[in-house]
Amino acid sequence: MRTFYVTTPIYYVNAEPHLGTAYSTIAADVLARYHRLKGEDVFFLTGVDEHGENIQTLAAEKGISEQELCDQMAPMFTKLWKKLNLSNDIFLRTTSELHKRGATKFLNALYKTGDIYKGKYDGYYCRRCESFYTERELAESKNCPVHKLPVEWVEEENYFFALSKYQDGLRAHIRANPEFIQPESRRNEVLNVVESGLKDVSISRASVSWGIPLPFDQTHMTYVWIEALCNYITALGYGEDGEKFHKYWPANVHMMGKDITRFHAIIWPAMLMAVNLPLPRQIFAHGFVTNQGEKISKTKGNVIDMDTLIGEFGLDAFRYFFLREFSFGNDGDYSQDRFVLRYNADLANDLGNLLNRTLGLVSKNFGVIPEPTTPGEFDDEVKGIARETIDQVDALMGQLAFDMALEKIWEFVRRINRYVQQTQVWSLAKSEETKGRMGTILYNCMESLRTIAVLISPFVPDTANRIRQQMGLDECFENQGLDTVSEWGGLPSGKTVGKPEPIFPRKDTKRKPRHAASSQTEQIATENLISIDQFQSMDLRVAEVIAAERIPNADRLLKLQVDLGSEKRQVVAGIAAHYSPEDLVGKQIVLVANLKPTKIRGIESQGMLLAASGKKELAVATFEKRLPPGTQVR
Repeated sequence: MRTFYVTTPIYYVNAEPHLGTAYSTIAADVLARYHRLKGEDVFFLTGVDEHGENIQTLAAEKGISEQELCDQMAPMFTKLWKKLNLSNDIFLRTTSELHKRGATKFLNALYKTGDIYKGKYDGYYCRRCESFYTERELAESKNCPVHKLPVEWVEEENYFFALSKYQDGLRAHIRANPEFIQPESRRNEVLNVVESGLKDVSISRASVSWGIPLPFDQTHMTYVWIEALCNYITALGYGEDGEKFHKYWPANVHMMGKDITRFHAIIWPAMLMAVNLPLPRQIFAHGFVTNQGEKISKTKGNVIDMDTLIGEFGLDAFRYFFLREFSFGNDGDYSQDRFVLRYNADLANDLGNLLNRTLGLVSKNFGVIPEPTTPGEFDDEVKGIARETIDQVDALMGQLAFDMALEKIWEFVRRINRYVQQTQVWSLAKSEETKGRMGTILYNCMESLRTIAVLISPFVPDTANRIRQQMGLDECFENQGLDTVSEWGGLPSGKTVGKPEPIFPRKDTKRKPRHAASSQTEQIATENLISIDQFQSMDLRVAEVIAAERIPNADRLLKLQVDLGSEKRQVVAGIAAHYSPEDLVGKQIVLVANLKPTKIRGIESQGMLLAASGKKELAVATFEKRLPPGTQVR
């Protein structure tokens, strides 16, 4: 059986966990759950770093011991982990004997290489980071690049690791293994640092008393960043040369925020090289979450209240939003409006509506999952898209492209909603002659929902289980891997379905419209205003025109064939007076994708394009740069 080992950063206990903490850990949890779905033997590590000068200082301020402080802080993380429904296999504390034994063994091994030596350190030091910085990293301000506060000039006798010795080896490894550091922007940053020249790094502090002593000199405490990095192997029993270490190391993914890439992508790999241990396969440094364009901080008062969000919208909506809304490798900006829009559009409208309407029709007309006895139009297309979706999601999850993987799943959700509309399945109950066709369509919808439930289970595990329960499928997802949906038709007919209940009740935004900025601007009559709910109910998509032709005996009409990525559609548009067919082929347009199909001059139109029109002019809405067909417009 293949193994998969994923780690979060080891979080410092000098402050309570926050949204950034949750963001990294949820992402690692999704990855762990997904690889379990693939049938792999997964080990998921997270934990807390409890040593160093900051802990020593904070404990003194509180008048308690360092261990007492750590014992107070660590449960805050485990409580949040439980609230976030995380599936970690271990929660490691660096004050544990397991870690101390492993770190001591690693330091001894490092010392025996001859790459540790004693010397005098002088340099710029940030006490909050517990990090040393070069003048280049501080720029002209001489402020910490993370905290933006002045750094101190520190001089003391320390032990050093000969990092410079491994400069060429690191550069060669990074160049030979493009996936080693991701995303590409982080890889380039690290490569620039390595190629500009590495200096030896301090690995001890003589002025700090709270930590793990160097095994070869008990008067020096190991620099917190050095022993903290060891957690990735100590959690596997490296100190005991344990079975888990040999089974799971090297890690498949070290997950972290971009601010700590330097330690993980330069210092940690170099130390592993020194002791002849395999390097982690990938270091993935994600971006930060901002709040309406500003860095989140207590000082600014813009901290995102996780408890309130989860309490109002539910945990799964919280998990879904932060992995769907942002590209994982880049910074992402949070807004309450975007959260509500995502919730109502994706979860309540798309997924919730599909489940409710399908189960409602099955319950009313059959009571049990019907048999697929009467194939017809669109069935093969739906089955093909299901297979494609599974393959596409697997490829995207391998890239940690969580937002794109979710978009692929939701394209399938929206396609099944359109399948219901195209077949007008509700109308087939009127005659016994069409009842078989109705049952087949509903079976296909139920089988699609089963596939969707499996695919979304790493992201929104509770929702996935609720879908299965309402479908009458009681098995837990530990027994429902990707292999169970790899072939169409695994859903058993004849099972009694559960009672359909809304899994994501819609939220009423009740937001006031913004007033115009200038009194000279023409005011819009209040009776013409629509709610934000009404606007977000429209599914606007990038569509590429792949063919166009005039419609005989219709001077104003053109028939277009458009590509939506996952499907192709036919659209009739009244723009022939302004565009010839050849003008449109290759153009990317905005399509209202969830408009009910209609017939114009006897020709079916499966959507509507957007255009601006004046008294004499008309221009089709398009884009300044090309986008993948099917991209959502919002």
